[in-house]
Amino acid sequence: MTLPRASPTTTPQRAGRISALDGLRLLAALMVVAYHYTALYGGWTTRGEVHFPGAFPFTAYGWLGVEFFFLISGFVICMSCWGRSLGDFFVSRVSRLYPAYWFAVLATTAVLLLIPGGQNPLPVADVLTNLTMLQVPLGVPKVDGVYWTLFAELRFYLLFALMAWWGLTYRRVLAFCCVWAAAGMLFAKSGDSVLQLLIMPDYCWYFIAGMAFFLMYRFGPNLMLTGVVLLCFGAALPSAHDTWSRSLGYFKQSIPFWPVVAVLAVCFGAMALVATGKLGWMKWRWLPYAGAVTYPLYLLHQGIGWELIRAVGDRLPPYTVLALVTGGMLVASWLVHLLIERPVTRLLRRRLSGALSEAAARGEGRLGPARR
Repeated sequence: MTLPRASPTTTPQRAGRISALDGLRLLAALMVVAYHYTALYGGWTTRGEVHFPGAFPFTAYGWLGVEFFFLISGFVICMSCWGRSLGDFFVSRVSRLYPAYWFAVLATTAVLLLIPGGQNPLPVADVLTNLTMLQVPLGVPKVDGVYWTLFAELRFYLLFALMAWWGLTYRRVLAFCCVWAAAGMLFAKSGDSVLQLLIMPDYCWYFIAGMAFFLMYRFGPNLMLTGVVLLCFGAALPSAHDTWSRSLGYFKQSIPFWPVVAVLAVCFGAMALVATGKLGWMKWRWLPYAGAVTYPLYLLHQGIGWELIRAVGDRLPPYTVLALVTGGMLVASWLVHLLIERPVTRLLRRRLSGALSEAAARGEGRLGPARR
């Protein structure tokens, strides 16, 4: 069967909200939650494979939810920024990332202070540095271990900002995917730490594949885009194997590598279904709520959840504790979205947009006399 050919002149499909992505994002978050709560020690007094022997063979691969997040992010960022200016891109990303994150940093620190006997909170100076989301390049400890992924997202945004400045078209985004993939291959073993930090040879494949999937969604699939996706899938396996190898150090029970390949194939397959419109039937009313709680859930669940498990883990059956803590985190995430994220995001977006408009007006005013 010949795939339909896409080109810059192909009539694009209008990119509205894709409800299926909300469900996939929540699924990715729950994979990570399950990994942290049932596969790792967390706040338990014994290993996860002892408390959850039936679930462990599956949840031990929950770390792949992060890779799924990166894959979805490549799609969503490309979709949400299409036709927007660099200023719009900046405002949308800052107002989207920081409000819930600021609250999560402070809430996690407060919980660590209030519940004795667990993890010690960071010094005030380190907490303040964490509020910038730049703790990784600045060499400051993270308030919560899951925050390392946010710096990966920031680096992707930095690279994609160049595309937003240039203007997004089919050819330009495809060229960006190919150049980034080539750089990922060429500098994978480079000793230049700055280049590796920027190019992200371990994780760039998911972002690139996500962008290629969006081009499929907007312009239709073709052989070139399919080739980019397949290349990214194969190129992602070595770093996935390294992560799997490191994860074995957390467990006494051995787990095979082949499920990693299978789970990644399912993740790529799910995005292929989104890209080809095969999941357009997913219009359930709860999906937008699923998308709303995903980011706060990811930010809050590890540090706070482990402390709650440590506080009550020996008093109730493990599955009861798991249900209570997971349910509590979902409720807390919805409240954070409703009471913190939504109002602060609107305020921040309005202020940033106004500041950019004012700066642009001042710049034009300064150039006025010279033009005359």
